Amino acid sequence: MTRPESTTASPGSSSGTSGTTGVPWRHASAASSPSTPATPTSTGSRPAARPTSSSPNSPPAPQRAEPAADPFLDRATVRGLYATPSRLTSRTAALRNARVRGTPAEEVIAELARRQNPHGLIADIGCGRGTTTLALARALPTCPVAAVDSSAPLLAQARSRTRGHRVQVVAGDFHALPLRTRSAALAVAAFCLYHSATPAAALSELRRCLRPGGVLIAATKSTTSYRELDQLIAASGLDPEAASRPSLYRTVHSGNLDQLVHAALTVRYIRHDEHVFRFDDLDQVAAYLATSPKYHLPSELLGHPEALTRALKNRLPNRPITTTSTVTYVIGVRDE
Repeated sequence: MTRPESTTASPGSSSGTSGTTGVPWRHASAASSPSTPATPTSTGSRPAARPTSSSPNSPPAPQRAEPAADPFLDRATVRGLYATPSRLTSRTAALRNARVRGTPAEEVIAELARRQNPHGLIADIGCGRGTTTLALARALPTCPVAAVDSSAPLLAQARSRTRGHRVQVVAGDFHALPLRTRSAALAVAAFCLYHSATPAAALSELRRCLRPGGVLIAATKSTTSYRELDQLIAASGLDPEAASRPSLYRTVHSGNLDQLVHAALTVRYIRHDEHVFRFDDLDQVAAYLATSPKYHLPSELLGHPEALTRALKNRLPNRPITTTSTVTYVIGVRDE
């Protein structure tokens, strides 16, 4: 295997189509039915909420939602997380407003893709709301882009955001991609592989879709990302075990992404970017925390940043909070 270039940077997506893209879909009907998403990769089911105990003379204690053991792998949880674009929109906005160091991932990915000088199809796998899809379409306007995701609502937003570009969307799962074998010059799998309990199988499927010489850009986060926020929630008493709970990025993270890619492709490049976020107050912190499935919060606080803000202010001093996240990019090449 060629020794990969490795860098550490300083602390620093379904879509629409106008006209024919020439995307080589694996099945003729795949491109025409983005409204029927594939079943998200996951295991298990979401447990029911469990009430906490209370004495006969006290008011009933608030019910705590009990997330799945691994929310990013649980089928019902994943389906709910991406049932509408609103959670991702709120999450992205909260992080964007707090970022003080680090280049947005879509900008890094688009630049890495441009440097590969691909000639042919680009596949954005797990495209979500289309943020990276749009960046790719703008950076490489002569290349058709296939945007694949299992969420029909996210695909609809991606289609709208990329209107006028050479982008076509399709519903699909990264374990059975709707692309023909050896059809893609470049594929992107950013912040999606940690939804797979068998990431090696997903990467093998990505390899199938790459033509010889084709390039994969994969991206994920470290297991220590946002740990300061875990500690904050634990200190508040709202979820005392938050800081000891396993990372959401357990299956694919900064520490194993290169090894996983190496099993399927020749690794040529590794990059670790440190991002720093400064939330000015608990209001800004709550706007982000309310989007996370990791915490076991009282049910009335789930998805309600205003209520979560009040609960935090009742328990903690209202001060700025700084947290960090490492984003890792790995480039792999199919040699044959």
